[in-house]
Order: sequence, then C-alpha cells, then structure tokens
Amino acid sequence: MPGEPSGYGDSTRSVHAGRPPAAAYQPSLPGPVFVSHYHLPGEAAGPYRYGRDENPTWTHLERAIGELEAPGDPDVTVLAFASGMAAVAAVLLSQVRAGQIVLLPSDSYQTTRSLRERLESYGVEVRLAPTAGDGQLAALEGARLVWLETPSNPGLDVCDIRRLADAAHAAGALVAVDNTLATPLGQRPLDLGADFSLASGTKALTGHGDLLLGYVATRDATLAAGVRTWRKTVGAIPGPMEAWLAHRSLATLALRVDRQAANALALAEALLARPEVVDLRHPGLPSDAAHPVAAAQMRRFGSVVSFTLPDQAHAERFLSALRVTTEATSFGSVQCTAERRARWGGDAVPPGFIRFSVGVEDADDIVADVLRALDEAAGAVGV
Repeated sequence: MPGEPSGYGDSTRSVHAGRPPAAAYQPSLPGPVFVSHYHLPGEAAGPYRYGRDENPTWTHLERAIGELEAPGDPDVTVLAFASGMAAVAAVLLSQVRAGQIVLLPSDSYQTTRSLRERLESYGVEVRLAPTAGDGQLAALEGARLVWLETPSNPGLDVCDIRRLADAAHAAGALVAVDNTLATPLGQRPLDLGADFSLASGTKALTGHGDLLLGYVATRDATLAAGVRTWRKTVGAIPGPMEAWLAHRSLATLALRVDRQAANALALAEALLARPEVVDLRHPGLPSDAAHPVAAAQMRRFGSVVSFTLPDQAHAERFLSALRVTTEATSFGSVQCTAERRARWGGDAVPPGFIRFSVGVEDADDIVADVLRALDEAAGAVGV
C-alpha cells in the first residue's frame, strides 16, 4: 500500500499489499503478464525493457512482499526469484569474491550448505558454526558475509539476529537471514539489523504447495543492484503465473500463519506427554530451549514441530499410520505434511527424526490423528 501509513494490522496488509489503486472496471489484482519483450522505442530506458529484466507481475508481488518485510519503508527493494535456492545463490554468489570468507550455519538447510563446494571452487573460504547459542559469534573474524537461518531447518534452533548482526557489522561483515520458516509476519530481519532478508516463497509465504518461488529483500540500493544483476545474468527469474499465484496467496497469509502457529503449539503440547517422543522442538513451547530468544524477536512461531522416535522403523510405522497428514517434504502448506528427514541425508539428525509441518486443519483432528498414529506405531512393536 504505497504512501499509506504503516499502522495497518497484518491481515489488512496481507490482503492489500502490492495491489494497485482501485480503478473503475479493473481487477483488484491484474492478471499475469506473459511477455518476452516490450515495445521499446528509442533508447533502452523505461520501467520494462526485456522479459528477463522486469515484468509488471513481478512488480506487484515484489511491492507486496516489501510492504510485509518493511511496512511503510519506501527504501526497501524486493527481488523475486524462480525458487528459494535461486534467491540463496543470488546473495551468496553476488556478494562474495575469491579470498573472502562466508560464515554459514552448520545446521542450516542442507541445500544451502551444499553451495560450500561451489564457493570453495571459486576461492572463497567457508566456515560453519551452529545456530544454537549464537554459535557463529566465535567465528566472525574476517568474514565478508554471515548467513543466519532462524529458526533453523530442520532442527528449529534460534539465534539472536540483533546480537549477531551488530557483532557482524562491527567486524565488517554483511548479514543475510533466511526467514523462510518464520515469514515476514513471524519476524522482520531487516528491522533486527540484517542487510538481507530472504526466503523460499515455496513454503509458508504462498502456502498451497503448488509453486516454487523465492525472494530477496534489502534496504541497501547497492546490494540490491548486485542481486538484480545476478538474477538477470543467470536468468533465475520467476514465471509470471507463479508470481501471480504467489501474490494471490498473500491475501490469506496472516490467516494461515496464525492458524498454523496455534495448531503447531497444540500439537507440540500434546506430544510432551508421549514417552516415545524425545528431542521435541517448537520455538513457541515455553519449555523449548530456544523460546526466550524466539519470544524476543518473533511475533509468530511457525508451523513446524520436530521430534525423534526410537528408530527408523518406528518412525516409518508412524508416518504410514497418519490419515490427515501427507508424507512429503517441504513445509508451510495449508495441509499437514511430515517426513523422516534422515531419508535425504545431509542433516545431522537421528534415523527416527520427524519434521512435522502443521497445516490449517482443525487442531483437534490433527492431534487426534497424530496420537492415534503414535499408538499404532507403538502397538506394532514385536508383531
């Protein structure tokens, strides 16, 4: 809502963000623009020049995300990408040069960590340190870019963004925060001192499990220009239909994340009483080790609950017994999904580790389904 005050509530802002002013006989959200080139008379100047550079459908979406990431701030720039990893790669590979140092969380999303080999092949030193306990503080010296992921995926550890950003800036480093799990309605990294806030829009931001998308947000025009050039030169652009679907989905973002956060907490509380469930994590649980830091910087605690069952076979019995929940990767969908995360490799989790993404179904139905599946999984032992 350009030019409007920033005091709207989250649902109001989610519904109206990025939409053009009302015009007679025009849709409130213009349809997707499918275009490879524009009529461009004279010099190569103007808001839309070529389909790999700009698209009106991206513009509406990018403005909408900007209004969620930094309400009322005209200086924020958002760039949409074809996927979350396209956004991750754009920041890492556009901001770091040979001889410089990148500090990554050792427990971040495994595909982010998989860029280590590529970065090192370009002469970049990559350090790893844990999210929990602000473990990256001890490894900041000399870094060009510090990467934070909070809550982390899949372990759900939390770090203090403000504390780490202040320390990183004092050491001369840039700070990027992967905000995928929290969404802009859960926390606003730019307001906590980060130089970049980025996310996979594939997950909770769009929330329907039907598209791939990513974005990068920053208040620094020079940093934005570097990321924009990277997007243009590698062609990591979103399709107009995906961008339009993403914008349409933002209208229900506040409704979805509120329901998911409440449902996730209800499930986590129910799992506290199960003796076979260990290492239960959800940042909204008062008993969770991450809760004090999460409560200080997050407004919503997300849809993901993680826990560990006794072994792989037990976990697979549990997943097979679920009826409301689909066994699938990813998270943040309106539908409950769960998976045994160790099946992919790459994460330091036990064989029985479950990442459970809570949907918007009725909480009583979700909890009942999980408890029944746990009972079936336990009852099958020895059969």
